[in-house]
Order: sequence, then C-alpha cells, then structure tokens
Amino acid sequence: MAGELLAQARAELPALRGLDDRAQLLAAAWLVSLRSARTRRGYAGDWLVWHGWLAERGIDVLAATRLHVDLWVRGQLDAGAAHSSVCRRLSALGSFYRYCATRDLIEAVPTVGVHRPAVDPYATTTVGLSRDEARALLAAADADTGPARLRTAAMIRTLLFSEPRVDELLGADVTDLGHDQGHRVLAIQRKGGTTKRIPLAPASFSALETYLLARAARAGLADWRPLDEPLLATATGGRLRQAHLWELVHRLARAAGLEAWDRLSPHSLRHTAITLALDAGASLRDVQDYAGHRDPRSTRRYDHSRQSQTYTLATYLT
Repeated sequence: MAGELLAQARAELPALRGLDDRAQLLAAAWLVSLRSARTRRGYAGDWLVWHGWLAERGIDVLAATRLHVDLWVRGQLDAGAAHSSVCRRLSALGSFYRYCATRDLIEAVPTVGVHRPAVDPYATTTVGLSRDEARALLAAADADTGPARLRTAAMIRTLLFSEPRVDELLGADVTDLGHDQGHRVLAIQRKGGTTKRIPLAPASFSALETYLLARAARAGLADWRPLDEPLLATATGGRLRQAHLWELVHRLARAAGLEAWDRLSPHSLRHTAITLALDAGASLRDVQDYAGHRDPRSTRRYDHSRQSQTYTLATYLT
C-alpha cells in the first residue's frame, strides 16, 4: 500500500521526489486523500515551502507548533508575500495537520488560532491583456515556428476564447470533443469533479482540428477522431505539464512585444477572456456560468478589476 501511494504521488507530483522516504510517504498519504488534482498540486507546493522552512531549522514536520507557524507567517509577510498567498498556504497546512490529527500522528493542530492576514476579496495579482494585446499574442502564436506550432495556435486560441482553467484544458482528451445543439463543445472536469461541456469558438475548433489532423496523419490515420490521447499532447503522446504552458506564454508574450510579458501567466488568458466578456456587456450571471464559478463573488472580482482600469473595448474578441 505504501509503495502504491508513493508511486502515485511521485508520478503526479515530481517535486516530492526530493524528500526522504518518510516525508514522501507522509505527504503522499495526505495528498492522495484530497479529491481535486488542482488542490493536490497547489497544496503540495505550499507544503514543500513549509517543510523546507522547518528543515532549515532542524524541526520535524510533525513536531511543529503554533509558535513555528506564527514565525513562518510573520517571516513571509515581512518578506513582502501577498496576503492571499499566505492565507492559501495556511489552508494547505491546516488540511495537512488536520489529516495527521485524525490519524493520531499529532496531538494538536498547530494552525488553529493562527492569525490570518486580511485579504481584499476583489483584489487579484493576475495581469490581464487589452484587446489589442490579446490580438498581438494570437499573432505571435500563429507566427510561431517548429514542430509544435499548430499545437501552440490551438492552445492559445482555446484559452482566450473558451475560458477553461489551465488544468481543465490540459486534462482533456481528444475523445472529450463533441457536439451539442449545433455547437462544437469540449467536456472538461470542473472543480469538485463535475463534468462541464463548454462551447468552442469556431476559431478555436478550427485550430484544434488542424492540429489534430496533423497528429492523425503522423500516426497513419485519415481522421483525428480515432485518436485516444490527450487533447494537447507532447511529441510522444503524453500529457503536457503546466510548466510548459508558463514558458510558452512568456515566450510568445515577449515575441509579441507585450510590456508585461514576464508577469503574465497562463491564467492571464482566462482572466483576459472573462474581463473582455464583461466589458462587451455580458451579464455577471452569464459569465459566472460560462467561467464555472460556484461563487458569484469570484466573477465580481473580475468585474472589479475591469472597472478599476481604463478600457476602450466595445466588443469581445472575434
């Protein structure tokens, strides 16, 4: 059983491989108990930061106390960490230590009672793009060279036009493409494990089909539909990693001459799509449903960001 847990965690979260076997097993058992793959990835990174901080001071992760957590939080804030980042890391630690407490590995949860820094519910550090900047990024994607150029064009268009989260898009398979009421759709796994079919803009599907036809031809197939692989695949047919998309967005944004290229992230494309949809007059309720936000406050955060900037956009990207 322990071997299976370690194998699963190492495959999904390669960063854990640098830990000793005990720490790997402890982290793996906790992470595997979490339902969402997105949560596992995020919490794993936060836990590794905490584990590293403790290791530098010679403190075992199960021997940490509230005093250690207080010092860690204070150190992050003094170093200029965003309040939202600190709160997210505390949530990860709370989850880990509650898991340990329910299995009698610790007597007290050290995160209980720790002061959480105030967070503006409408604040976001994500950098979005204007309509002209988004078009420049699309042009850079179309002008990209190399064997992955068709995949690049399809990926950037889908992120900008259909608003999927990065892990939702990278987790999709070719077989998830379909039709619904005359529209091309893509079935994705939303937060909480629910399946949602999102409509694909004609430009997105066209780019995806061009890319998939080229893949099918390399596999000796006349059509892409028999492909049983990730929708966006590596050269060997494997699933793309988020790190690849970060590098791609930075490279394309720099090639496009975007001033904030080094502060953009893959999420910037979803942020841009939602913001421009709101600016084009779409209602908060419609955008909330389209973006897959459970809480309307999540959508309102984008609206607040939009209203805090000076936009001259009259229509959504076409």
